[in-house]
Amino acid sequence: MRQITFAPSKYIQGEGELGRLGAYCAEMEAGEAYAVIDPYILSVYGEAVRDSFAAAGLPLQLREFQGECSFGQVEQIVSELDLDRVGVILGIGGGKTLDTAKAVSHYANLPAMLVPTVASTDAPCSAVAVLYFEDGRFDRYLSLRRSPDTVIADTTLIAKAPARLLAAGMGDALSTYFEARACRKSGAVTEAGGAGSIAALALARACYDTLLADGAAALEDVRKGQASERVAHIVEANIYLSGIGFESGGLAAAHAIHNGLTILEECRHVLHGEKVAFATLAQLMLEQAPEEEIAAVAGFCREAGLPVTLEQLGLANVSAEKLTAAASASCTEEGPMKNMPFHVTPQDVYAAILAADLRGRQAE
Repeated sequence: MRQITFAPSKYIQGEGELGRLGAYCAEMEAGEAYAVIDPYILSVYGEAVRDSFAAAGLPLQLREFQGECSFGQVEQIVSELDLDRVGVILGIGGGKTLDTAKAVSHYANLPAMLVPTVASTDAPCSAVAVLYFEDGRFDRYLSLRRSPDTVIADTTLIAKAPARLLAAGMGDALSTYFEARACRKSGAVTEAGGAGSIAALALARACYDTLLADGAAALEDVRKGQASERVAHIVEANIYLSGIGFESGGLAAAHAIHNGLTILEECRHVLHGEKVAFATLAQLMLEQAPEEEIAAVAGFCREAGLPVTLEQLGLANVSAEKLTAAASASCTEEGPMKNMPFHVTPQDVYAAILAADLRGRQAE
């Protein structure tokens, strides 16, 4: 079976990179830039972004991201574009802002430059956009023609974001190795369209090792507002290592269970990576993984403040019927649960969720 590995054409990470966006866009020689930008980033850093493009002599349109990363919003933005002038799409903000920009670039057939302002997901480097319905329920994965052309991570900016967001990114990245490993065992077709590559599995393993080595210390540094070397390591793990690792290594039970949990209103306030962290523990329960692995994952989650119990997800009083519905939603025919190396039923998932919750409560 063929192997396919996706990656951005350029991944740039360093301090003060936001001030160089205009120069990087000018290097692309693509014409006017159209940026979808997070409202908070626009209010605080909008002038710096405009100055960067003015210094490069490049026209820029800024559109504030509002609402949900939905197909409807993507269609609306595409309809607003003047394709005779706009030559590159920028996404500046968090995961949903970036996924919106990626989807817009896909439908407009324009290059994409992504500027994550938090390291809360591995979305920036992938050729996948996660779409949701307007009420926040998971809709679908949109497969794009290619990875983003350029990804720029400004560690100075990212270090100023709330520590919870960096921790959520670690929760998302935590699943990468275990899901890639499961896909490697099953021979599953990954999001890149082929079998998982050795390179992707190696990056996924490096991601996991980096989290365990530097995660707790990086969180402490971010709480102090320090863009330390340890923070830089975790930014790279959350964004690049996890992004390549999940896409070309494959998704499996952890993200399938996350998708199922999105139907529960009680945990809509919980961040993507926080749900994925708990779902990673549930995947290990499904696999009957060695206690050493389970203990390492549970211990890491506790150190990072990531949920390991249903109560921490806001699901302490959720009914068995609702949990069963979430378990069923995680086993849809088109979802990543099919990538597990053994058949998984909704009953298996329900039992794994309860086992993960019990294990998490025992560790408290």
